[in-house]
Amino acid sequence: MTTLAQALTLILDSVTPLDTELVELGSALGRVIAGEIVAPWDLPMVDNSAMDGYAVRHADCAPGASFRVTGFLPAGNEPVPQVRQGEAVKIMTGAPIPAGSDLVVPVEEAEERDGLVTFSDPVRMGQHIRLRGEDVRAGQTIAGPGTLIRPAEINMLASLGKALVPVYRRARVAVVATGDELVELGQLPEPGCVINSNSLALAAAIRELGAEPVMIGIARDDLDSHRRLLAASLNADAVITSAGVSAGDRDLVRDVLAELGVRQLFWKVKVKPGGPTAFGMKGTVPVFSLPGNPVSTLLTFEMLARPALLKLMGHRRLFKVPVRAILAEDARPREGKTTLLRVRLSYAGGAWSASSSGDQKTSFLRTQVAADGIVLLAPGKETLPAGSEVGVLVLGERQWLAEC
Repeated sequence: MTTLAQALTLILDSVTPLDTELVELGSALGRVIAGEIVAPWDLPMVDNSAMDGYAVRHADCAPGASFRVTGFLPAGNEPVPQVRQGEAVKIMTGAPIPAGSDLVVPVEEAEERDGLVTFSDPVRMGQHIRLRGEDVRAGQTIAGPGTLIRPAEINMLASLGKALVPVYRRARVAVVATGDELVELGQLPEPGCVINSNSLALAAAIRELGAEPVMIGIARDDLDSHRRLLAASLNADAVITSAGVSAGDRDLVRDVLAELGVRQLFWKVKVKPGGPTAFGMKGTVPVFSLPGNPVSTLLTFEMLARPALLKLMGHRRLFKVPVRAILAEDARPREGKTTLLRVRLSYAGGAWSASSSGDQKTSFLRTQVAADGIVLLAPGKETLPAGSEVGVLVLGERQWLAEC
């Protein structure tokens, strides 16, 4: 059997980023930059005022001096006046600094009366002036491959006139469920049948990453159905199946994938839950065969498929940074297997506390819904006592983050 770390290494060593495309900046949020972005001009483009106030010459600013207001300069495409000895130009935030002036006095520190302005506080050369290029210089690289486009990047790219951005393509991920017992949502399940919730959960997890799920359907427990649906799934950028990957009479996924040319890299991982997980490659297409228990499906997706899909889409940060927390109760690891413990988090006294989110059976969706994150317990015989510090991998965007 493969350890969790070995499985991750095999997966990530096999996956390479997808090809690239140009997208409009307004549609680029959450995408990953695929090339080097170089600034075509300086930011700011000209020296400009950081405040509403008065542009004057430092040489004229003797205590008690008054200045004749000779102009008004708003931000925008306006003629820029010159400031001469004893003069002041009223200026708005963002307006170019007039020739001759070398500081701005905020309007709050000025008193204007009958065309003359005086200042209440001492001034210094260059105050409240944003200098050309002090933020970004023309020719400077402001983003490279692997940069995630957030609202801040949108702001920067727009300021530099980047209407089109090169990004890695979104991964199209085929989702295939298996089993005669499955019925689709909207159908009333007969005794012995269950609703195909795994496919919908996997599709949601795929969308959460910014990828595109492709719903292939349910492969019934016969070879023809498996061959037809799994063959169709291999046209996507990645494939995720659920169930049918163990060693039972109706577990057909691995055999059919082998018929279709998928090279298996591992089967069975030393992890609980999620042991009967398989992974293979068909050319450049990664194929994840996940267990069918709903909790096992989502946890193995989180631990193994998620980092690979992020790499496919050009991300550099593939793993979550764990939240450090204190165990609120004893935790028992599994001998020979990494245990994925579902926990709730609470914050008090300046520290996080982690407690079990409920019964850890792999069929208990309630425990998964209640979980804020996962604690990875290393294989061992010794109980990890309450009060031990652990790392918690947070699941999705949880409301408790607002408590910080």
